[in-house]
Amino acid sequence: MQLSMCDNEEELYRERLPNVCDAMGSKARNCCSLKSVYRFLPVTGWLPKYQLKYLLMDFVAGLTVGLTAIPQAIAYGAVANLPPVYGLYSAFIGGFVYILFGTCKDITVGPTAIMALMVRPYVTGNPDYAVLLCFFSGCVILLLGLLNLGVLMRFISVPVTTGFTMAGAITIGSGQINNLFGIKSNSNEFLASWINFFSHIKQTRLNDAILGCSTLILLLIMRKLKDLHWGNRSVWKYISLSRNALVVFLGILLCYLLSKGPSTGDLPFQVSGNISAGLPPFRLPPFHTEDLSTGQWISFGEMISQLGSGLISIPLLSILESVAVAKVFSKGKVLNASQEMIALGTSNLLSSFFSSMPITGSFTRTAINNASGVKTPLGGAVTGALVLLTLAFLTSTFAYLPKATLAAIIIAAMLFMVEYETIAEIWRAKKRDMLPFLVTVLSCVFWTLEYGMVVGIIFNAFFILYKSMKPQFQLETQKYNDLELSVAELKGNVDYSAAEYLKIVIVSHVTSQAGATKLMVIQGNEISSIDATVALNLVSLREDLSLLKCELICWNWSIAAAGVVCRLDKTARSMFKFTKSLPELIETMAKKQDTEEEV
Repeated sequence: MQLSMCDNEEELYRERLPNVCDAMGSKARNCCSLKSVYRFLPVTGWLPKYQLKYLLMDFVAGLTVGLTAIPQAIAYGAVANLPPVYGLYSAFIGGFVYILFGTCKDITVGPTAIMALMVRPYVTGNPDYAVLLCFFSGCVILLLGLLNLGVLMRFISVPVTTGFTMAGAITIGSGQINNLFGIKSNSNEFLASWINFFSHIKQTRLNDAILGCSTLILLLIMRKLKDLHWGNRSVWKYISLSRNALVVFLGILLCYLLSKGPSTGDLPFQVSGNISAGLPPFRLPPFHTEDLSTGQWISFGEMISQLGSGLISIPLLSILESVAVAKVFSKGKVLNASQEMIALGTSNLLSSFFSSMPITGSFTRTAINNASGVKTPLGGAVTGALVLLTLAFLTSTFAYLPKATLAAIIIAAMLFMVEYETIAEIWRAKKRDMLPFLVTVLSCVFWTLEYGMVVGIIFNAFFILYKSMKPQFQLETQKYNDLELSVAELKGNVDYSAAEYLKIVIVSHVTSQAGATKLMVIQGNEISSIDATVALNLVSLREDLSLLKCELICWNWSIAAAGVVCRLDKTARSMFKFTKSLPELIETMAKKQDTEEEV
């Protein structure tokens, strides 16, 4: 909105403030409406339209995802330095909860490699810390979702998220290299894992190395079966999607057949150990615990102190991972990030009552869900039921599951978690964006994932700040009827960070003209608003140019932008001019000069 001479003159001196009471009243009315119920419970939108033919598709997809979720859950429990059964405890509630609150039919919520690695430093092998962290993660995520703060995810750029994912894949994959070859290791960190591997390579167990490498090669081959054009393609597709379950079955069978006795020492491979049988009890999250080594009682305050920054970093990275997955699979549909946060927060909150570690959206299982042709989130119920059946009846079988097999499953998943296409697209589109990507990767790999993510975000923010410090504008000198003037055409808004730069450039330009420039015109058609810092610098610029015998004119600025300056200094009203063209402005200024000379 622009002024037309003296029309709306009073608008310059009256700032329009938002009506907070009306806005809060409107929000309160919306919260109590039927539309809000549909928004907070998306199941009410798709369930009445559910068709019987979808049932088989959802069942097959849920079953296929479940066959992948079970071995992955066991593996991720071990990655988190917890008893493997806690991975299974984390793998079923999310599927049921997401049916009610989720907005994307493909998303599967459960334990993931990155979450397991993030949790590991905080739990020190004590499951109570993981469960409490899951509870607080749920509270934080749910609160952020209810406050509609999903927009915060927009401040994290694609290069940073891609770098974080790649660093997570490198770290997790490196942490399993020792298990792949049967070498004992006390660390899952990138450098420590490789140092341990090369310094103890002579301790490689031949059986584990052969099984691990063979399993890894088999997984990579089976992944390509879905692309075969020979025979029944549907059969090849589901064999490919169920590859994790198949190699687990083969590993367990091989270990059982080659074993000489029931004890772990007589087994041909290193195994994960016994997994507690039975369903997890429903109970409150632990608000106190005991030290596993000394038996010393640990209070709630001490537990919170131990979790420290994890109470913030784990929920935020959980949101990041889940929303990133939802963005990929919500094709043709607007993603409601806040509702996804509500679904994820509720899933973590309820899972903590079943001894779960923090959970989030899984890219691998979501991709399998999508490829299996799932139609609605109801497939999550089948996955959850399959995990419960495993806990109830099959846990003793997993005592024969080789660590090398689990390591191969994790490494194979990590190889394809890296977004190779996105990295290539960033390189082709804008090579400068590779800098925040590389900074994020290196920080996460050689420091920690949470701090590396923060470093990447801050580094990327510097790009935005640097850009805002130098506004885009063209500065050129023109001549009209013996009047020499300079025109600065601003492109876009001017923020406080750019105010000083704009002033320095203009003053330097006028000074370099050695008094020839008598008029400086700043064209502000594209400026919608400015802040007090910009206004103060404009007033100061006007005074500096006056000393150089040059007049400052702000031409065709919006009411909102011009009003900030006029309210600051009423005498500055004279430097705002509104005409249809630059020649008309020059003519107006010439008439004004003639009048002043006559006086």
